[in-house]
Amino acid sequence: MDYVDAFRDPAIARCLTARIAELARHVRTPGRRALQIMEFCGGHTHTILRYGIEQMLPACIELVHGPGCPVCVLPIGRIDDCVTIAERPDVIFTTFGDPMRVPGSRKSLLQAKADGADVRMVYSPLDALALARNHPAREVVFFAIGFETTMPATALTVQQAHREGLRNFSLFCNHVTTIPTIKAILDAPDMRIDAFLAPGHVSMVIGPAPFDFVSRNYHRPIVITGFEPLDVLQSLWMLLHQFATGRCEVENQYARVVAETGNATGQAAIADVFELRDVFELRGLGAIDHSGVRIRDAYADFDAERKFAVPDLHIDDPKCCQCGEVLKGVLRPWECKAYGHACTPDRPLGALMVSSEGACAACFNHGRSPAHPPTDARITVAAKEHP
Repeated sequence: MDYVDAFRDPAIARCLTARIAELARHVRTPGRRALQIMEFCGGHTHTILRYGIEQMLPACIELVHGPGCPVCVLPIGRIDDCVTIAERPDVIFTTFGDPMRVPGSRKSLLQAKADGADVRMVYSPLDALALARNHPAREVVFFAIGFETTMPATALTVQQAHREGLRNFSLFCNHVTTIPTIKAILDAPDMRIDAFLAPGHVSMVIGPAPFDFVSRNYHRPIVITGFEPLDVLQSLWMLLHQFATGRCEVENQYARVVAETGNATGQAAIADVFELRDVFELRGLGAIDHSGVRIRDAYADFDAERKFAVPDLHIDDPKCCQCGEVLKGVLRPWECKAYGHACTPDRPLGALMVSSEGACAACFNHGRSPAHPPTDARITVAAKEHP
């Protein structure tokens, strides 16, 4: 298939759905409960909700939204640190669009901008580097965020800044790592996930091999998955086929993008610039060993955490906000008591209602609410959207 429309073909979707339903009849879970499959990545969540994939599946399959949104897993304290840096009069603080609206305990970056801080949205860390060149008397800080998907671009930018000697450029590093995050989910005492859809873009960088521990140590099948509706449906079929044939392994559905060795150039840049943190806190999952990276000593001049004093405080989410439970897959977004009432995209309480990859924003934008639970109508809408 050469064009994106081919990955949204309704006829192929119906065929895959029928095969999934046939295989599902042969899958047995403890207590005959629904088979719980977690899509780790928020990109998959949006595809599932936009195209009504949940309503196309048999009732014995339950899709659980995971914590794979890097904006969503950042705790409030790290947003407060961003605001503290951004409010310095000598700083130009640069960030992608989504993090600007995530609430901190005092204010968001967007509110800080409204109050006079020089906060600018960029599309790439290279945009921030260009600002550092053009404003040599100002400190330019880039809010580095994302899983392994975005780490290579950030690392290559730091290397470029080092080559040019741009000492007025630095990162506030909040990159997080995928594998320890999945492990934390698997180690949770209330864990009921039976299988995983793994993020295709992360796998493009690190390759499939790092996910081996999921099948080897935890006996859960996992399929690396692309982001179109047929990618998701095919991956679900592959997971069910593993259950039906008694297999448990890592499979790569996204082979058109993900190489067996990943991206060697990206991996080398990451290894050169970053090292694992001993512990990093993630919203809803708590402090996890090696779940984040920091800048190596060789590039210390480009580390905003060393250049500026930041509070680095632990701050709990508002009591009425249940982002943590949604991130762990314990609650569906519309089961949160604030969802759709106190918390909406216009007035978000938590990051999951802000980010373009957030599960709550996805559900809200695609018509899910406590008063309007999922219905088969989404199938009709998806079919009309892409006839």
